[in-house]
Amino acid sequence: MLKTEGQNWIHRLRKRWITLYLLRIFAISLAIALVLSAVFVYVLHLSPWLSAITLPLVLAILLFTKPIWKASDKDFSRYVNNKYPELEESADLLLQNPAELSMLQKLQLAKIENRISEISPPKEPVKRLYLGLAILLAGLLMSFAITKIPQIQKAYQSVASNQTSAPVMEENIPAEISDFRLTVIPPVYTGKSERKQKQFSVKAEIGAKVNWNIETNIAIKNLKIIFNDKESIVLKPQNPAATTWTFSKTIEKSGFYQLEVEGKKSDLYQIEVIPDLPVHIKITQPKQRTTIDIGQPQKFNLNVALSDDYGINDAFISATMASGKGEGVSFTEKKLSFNTSFNNQKSISLRRQIDLKSLGMKPGDELYFFIKAMDNHGQSSRSDVYFVSIVDTTELMSMAGMTNGVNLVPEYFRSQRQIIIDTEKLLKEQSTLSADAFKTRSNDLGIDQKLLRLRYGQFLGEENETEIGGDHDDHDEHAEGKGEQEKFGDVTAIMDKYAHKHDIAEDATFFEPEMKAQLKAVLTEMWNSELRLRTYKPQDALPYEYKALRLLKDLQQKSRAYVAKTTVKTAALKPEKRLSGELDKITQPVQKMSAAQKDQRLAHLKTALALLESRKSGKKFIEGDKFLLSETEKYMIGAAADNPATYLNALTSLRKLSAGKNLQTKNIEIVQQAIQKMIKGESAKPQTPVALPASALYQNYFHNLNKTGR
Repeated sequence: MLKTEGQNWIHRLRKRWITLYLLRIFAISLAIALVLSAVFVYVLHLSPWLSAITLPLVLAILLFTKPIWKASDKDFSRYVNNKYPELEESADLLLQNPAELSMLQKLQLAKIENRISEISPPKEPVKRLYLGLAILLAGLLMSFAITKIPQIQKAYQSVASNQTSAPVMEENIPAEISDFRLTVIPPVYTGKSERKQKQFSVKAEIGAKVNWNIETNIAIKNLKIIFNDKESIVLKPQNPAATTWTFSKTIEKSGFYQLEVEGKKSDLYQIEVIPDLPVHIKITQPKQRTTIDIGQPQKFNLNVALSDDYGINDAFISATMASGKGEGVSFTEKKLSFNTSFNNQKSISLRRQIDLKSLGMKPGDELYFFIKAMDNHGQSSRSDVYFVSIVDTTELMSMAGMTNGVNLVPEYFRSQRQIIIDTEKLLKEQSTLSADAFKTRSNDLGIDQKLLRLRYGQFLGEENETEIGGDHDDHDEHAEGKGEQEKFGDVTAIMDKYAHKHDIAEDATFFEPEMKAQLKAVLTEMWNSELRLRTYKPQDALPYEYKALRLLKDLQQKSRAYVAKTTVKTAALKPEKRLSGELDKITQPVQKMSAAQKDQRLAHLKTALALLESRKSGKKFIEGDKFLLSETEKYMIGAAADNPATYLNALTSLRKLSAGKNLQTKNIEIVQQAIQKMIKGESAKPQTPVALPASALYQNYFHNLNKTGR
C-alpha cells in the first residue's frame, strides 16, 4: 500500500460528506420554497415573481447557517478517530509527511493503513440525505394542498349559500308545474353574486331582484302570483305553447305569496328579507367623560372599532369645542378624519391621537365629540357623545363661591390652595436656591400637606394618624384608675369597662356615602402629594395637589344646603297668619275618562280561540263559525305579512280548517298558538290610577277640624 493512500481516503471521505450535505440542504430549501411560494400566491395573493427569489434566499440562509465546506481534513480525521475505534485514534498520522515521523509513529501508521480497506464509509450523511428527501416530499404535498385552498373556499361559500337559502318548511308544488327556477340577484353594494334555487320560498337581501322561471307540463291560460293576499299579478306566457312563464320583482319587505294556476291556489310561500344594518360603532378609548388635570398631557388616544354587514365607506369625528362662560360661551365645530382608506372593509379598527392644543383649546374648555360612519349603501350611524375637559387652574384658585351657601368645611379650602401657591413659588425659585434649602422647603410643604390631610381625616371619624388605614387595640387608658371607683350595681361603670367609646371611622360621620367616598379620594390625592413633597419632587406633586383642590370644590358644591341670597326682599310673614288658611276649596285633580269601547279585534281572536278549543273533538264548523274564521284570517294575513316566519304556517292551517274538508288536531293547535301570540302582542294601554276609597277621608277630617277650631 502506498504512503498517500491514507490521505486519499480522508479526502474522499470529506468530498462525499460535503456532496451529500449539499444535496440535503438543497432538498430542504426546495421544500420550504415551495410552501412559501404557494402561501404567497394562493393565500396572500402576491405576485408570482416573488416565488422566484424564495429558493435562492432560503438556500443561502441554510448554507451560511452551517458552512460544512469550511471543515478541513484535520476535522474529518478527528471524526474518524471518534467513529472507528480500530484506528486507535491515530488517523491524524495519515495526513502527516512520513519522512517527519518517528520510528514508533511509522509503525503505527503502517498498522492503521492495513485496516483502512476494511472500514466501510459512514452511513450518517446518507441517513441525513434521506431525511432531507422526506422533507421535500412533505413540502410538495403541503404546497399542492395550499393551491387547493381557493377552490375549497369557493365550494364552502357555495354550500353556505345553499344552506342559507334552504326552505324553512316543506313545499307543495302544483301538479301543473313541471319545472321552475328562482334567481336571486343581490344589490351590487352587497358584493354578493347571484344565486339560483329550486324552491319557491325566498330569502334575499333587501333590494334584491328575484326572477321566477316556471315551466308547465300543459298549456295554461291563466297563471297569477298573489303577494300578501293583496297584490295580484297576471303572468304572460313566453312561448306560443303557453308553457313558459317568467316574472321579476324587487324585494323590499318580508311577506308571503302564492301561485294561482287556472283558478287553483297553491300553498303559501315565504318571503324573508335580510335587512341592511348600519355601521356598528364601538369606542374603546377614552371613557365617556374624561378630565385632564394639571400636569397631564393635553391629548388623548381615540380607539374605535367599526363593523358592518356589507362594507364601510367612510367615518369621521365630529368635534365641538366650548369656550368661555355664561353668555360669553362660544362653540367651534370641526370635522376630524382618521386618515385611512376603508375600501369597503367589513370591520376595521381606527386609532388617532387628538391633540387638544392643536385644536385651539385652553384650560377651562370642553370638547364634545362623536363618531359618524357610513356604509357602502349610504346609511349613516353615530356613536354616543363623549366629553373631554381641561381643568381650569385659574377657576380652582379663585375664591368665587366661597361665601355663598353653607359650607361644611370652609376654613380648609384656603389651606390646600395655599399649598399649591407655595409649591409653584418653590418651583420658580428652585434655580436660585441651594440643594439643601430646596429640600428643606419641599419637606416643610410635605409636613403642611400631612397636617391638612389629618384635619380632613377627622371628618371621617379618624382621631389620629394611626387610624388612617390602621387599628388601635390598646385602650388601657379606659381601665386605669377604675377598679376602686366602680360601685356595685352601677351599670354605666360596668359598660364603660368593656365598651370602647371612641368614634368609629366608618360610622362617625354625617356625610352621605357618595360624599364620604369623594372625601376619601381627597385624602388619597393629599397622600400622593405629601409623598412626592417629602421625596423632594414638588413638580410631580403639583398634579395631585390640583386634583385634591378640584375634588374639594366639587365637595363644597354638593354640601350646600341653601342657595345664595338675591337682591329681592319680600315682606316679613306675620306669625299669627301662619297655618290659618282655608283649604276646603282646594281639591285633588280628577281625570274623567269614559270607558273605552271593547276592542273588536281582540274579541274576535279570543272568541276564535275558544271555538277552536271546542272543535278538537272532531265536530265540524257551522256557517256562523266559518264567518268567525274568515274574520280571524283577515287579522292573521296582516300578521303573516309583517312576520311570515311566525304566522305563515298558521295561516295555511287556518285556511285548511276553513275549507272544512278534514279537521286535524295538529292544524287547530298551530292556529291556536298563533292566535295566542297575536293576543299577547297587544300592547298594554295606560290607565288612570284609581285612588283608594278612603284616600280623601283624612283631608275632610282636617278641613272640618279647622272649621270647628279644635
